[in-house]
Amino acid sequence: MNLVLFQQAMQHITRISRILEMPGNNALLVGVGGSGKQSLARLSSFICGFEIDQLVVTASYTMTDLKNSLQEIYKKIAKPNAGPRVFLLTDAQIKLESFLIPINDMLNSGWIFDLFPKEDFDAMVGNIRNEAKAAGAPVDNADQLNTFFLDKIRRGLKVVLCFSPVGDTMRVRSRKFPGIINATSIDWFHPWPKDALIDVAYRFIKDIEFPTDELRKTLALMMAEVHVSIDDANSRYLRLERRFNYTTPKSFLELIDFYK
Repeated sequence: MNLVLFQQAMQHITRISRILEMPGNNALLVGVGGSGKQSLARLSSFICGFEIDQLVVTASYTMTDLKNSLQEIYKKIAKPNAGPRVFLLTDAQIKLESFLIPINDMLNSGWIFDLFPKEDFDAMVGNIRNEAKAAGAPVDNADQLNTFFLDKIRRGLKVVLCFSPVGDTMRVRSRKFPGIINATSIDWFHPWPKDALIDVAYRFIKDIEFPTDELRKTLALMMAEVHVSIDDANSRYLRLERRFNYTTPKSFLELIDFYK
């Protein structure tokens, strides 16, 4: 990934990494589109040594497809001595509100209790008996082995939600599915500061030939000024017209692409 790691981005990486390293913890990353939630979540997962799973959502994606995808993720975690994994989910991938029912269970308990038939669940639990013995856990009966299995799942699977605060969607979802707020640590992505905008613009126009490097620096400063001026105009627009208008880091990157 082509990332410019300015100060604010580095702070987000340390926060996300700390959340992922905490046992049984999940993350909720809140910010407008293009603010770097997914990119920094991927980088943080790589730093922590975690594998990433993400849904491939198509136009015909259904609840059955979601459950099949979640089954595959849980099977990877349930393998003996499997490493931890991150399940990365964006609000754009939630095609139906009912998708959040199993996600809410994952956040609250780490497990979705109607996901597997009993024989498949028993087979997965039986596969980790030797791992449980090696860890010194009691495995005298099925309940003790089940407890070890569910603890392994909670420790090994981290859910990272990337949501946008724009509109009512996140507020309504959080009220319907409390695990989104109650079972996660929240990291808020605020607008990029001006010095970060300058750094990003300078980095992305570095492959353009200019007579002098001073001109390139001036152009990067101008692009940052334009973006900040739109934020000021949005504030005036809200004050005068009582209507929201958003400009995001994604629109800033598009401005650079248009120029190039």
